[in-house]
Amino acid sequence: MPALELYRQMHVSCIEPDTHTYPFLLKAIAKLMDVREGEKVHSIAIRNGFESLVFVQNTLVHMYAACGHAESAHKLFELMAERNLVTWNSVINGYALNGRPNEALTLFREMGLRGVEPDGFTMVSLLSACAELGALALGRRAHVYMVKVGLDGNLHAGNALLDLYAKCGSIRQAHKVFDEMEEKSVVSWTSLIVGLAVNGFGKEALELFKELERKGLMPSEITFVGVLYACSHCGMVDEGFDYFKRMKEEYGIVPKIEHYGCMVDLLGRAGLVKQAHEFIQNMPMQPNAVVWRTLLGACTIHGHLALGEVARAQLLQLEPKHSGDYVLLSNLYASEQRWSDVHKVRRTMLREGVKKTPGHSLVELRNRLHEFVMGDRSHPQTEEIYVKLAEITKLLKLEGYVPHISNVLADIEEEEKETALSYHSEKIAIAFMLINTAAGIPIRVVKNLRVCADCHLAIKLISKVFDREIVVRDRSRFHHFKDGHCSCKDYW
Repeated sequence: MPALELYRQMHVSCIEPDTHTYPFLLKAIAKLMDVREGEKVHSIAIRNGFESLVFVQNTLVHMYAACGHAESAHKLFELMAERNLVTWNSVINGYALNGRPNEALTLFREMGLRGVEPDGFTMVSLLSACAELGALALGRRAHVYMVKVGLDGNLHAGNALLDLYAKCGSIRQAHKVFDEMEEKSVVSWTSLIVGLAVNGFGKEALELFKELERKGLMPSEITFVGVLYACSHCGMVDEGFDYFKRMKEEYGIVPKIEHYGCMVDLLGRAGLVKQAHEFIQNMPMQPNAVVWRTLLGACTIHGHLALGEVARAQLLQLEPKHSGDYVLLSNLYASEQRWSDVHKVRRTMLREGVKKTPGHSLVELRNRLHEFVMGDRSHPQTEEIYVKLAEITKLLKLEGYVPHISNVLADIEEEEKETALSYHSEKIAIAFMLINTAAGIPIRVVKNLRVCADCHLAIKLISKVFDREIVVRDRSRFHHFKDGHCSCKDYW
């Protein structure tokens, strides 16, 4: 019988809850992610005088964090007179799980200042936050600490470490962690398969999957997301459909919406936009916004206006306020020089109060994260950065660089478009790192949006001219630039 149902029967039978009731009950609510029910229980715990007990407070913090209410968890944490390691872990993990890595790292530092020693759970949350931000140097320090205190043998911490290196574009180090793990779970194999795929090593990801099969391990549905992702980002359409079929027939895994989304992406990236639309129409479940957005993105990249408008019509019904969809449609119209339609889309955004997500790029220098937006002039080194940008542009033109002005999707003069391209956030971030790091040191950039074709070309040339390895993690994958080439082989 479910815990909540038992609790209700207790209430009906006039059996009073005691100190042990609330922690178990709140853990059950956390698993259900039912924050409304959790708030009711919180109120009853206050009324019964149990809220001040540290183990009740800990499970309340955990419940709010697990339900996605990191702020409520932190508010409760701040009010606690007594805190233990479980308390710190719950609130740090709450921020890490809810896309708030900066806050997770701030609390970890505060925890250290208060003399609280982290354990394996803390390190998993810390490494997750570092992975989200691409904070490789901090993650490496955490790794050193884990080895020092003997936490490197912890399977969960090892998986988080593997994930950190993969998400920071340090795939060789991720492979090393994997090879050195005494105990490996399917999660370990899956993390490396996905890591290799997003870093542009699709063939290696598929080889690792074959090794997993040879060892007789059972792949999970997430493993197959990684495998299909690898096929998608390497343009391996036939192989992708083969794995999709095997997943169902050999392993009895019923495809979920994520797998169907991978297949739409596989066809869309390969330019097979009509087939992608047919695939969506034949899906055995209702396509969600992500699936239609994938099709719209493919239409924008490959210039298929009619199907782009079909996808947009579906998205208007499912998620009418999503700013990215307006931007994709606007870009599609702009690439066709249909400026009146571009302005119409932008007017609709203004009328509906939809704000575009601004592009930003993060770089890590001396254990500090630096964030840049397009045309950023807020950094103390702004003057040096823009002098460096001018130098970069000059050197690239000597290498034959011609700006992709089609990537500035606005009805402005060509000279203005060239200037706009120079100030994209990733170029500013790279200029900053070229100024502040020694020759030969790799540069790592984390960007929240897809890298544009012009920046992709420019960064390839920067890697050659300045003899630097540059790793860019954009919204969907990694690009490893070296000697004028990219690991994606210009397929992204």
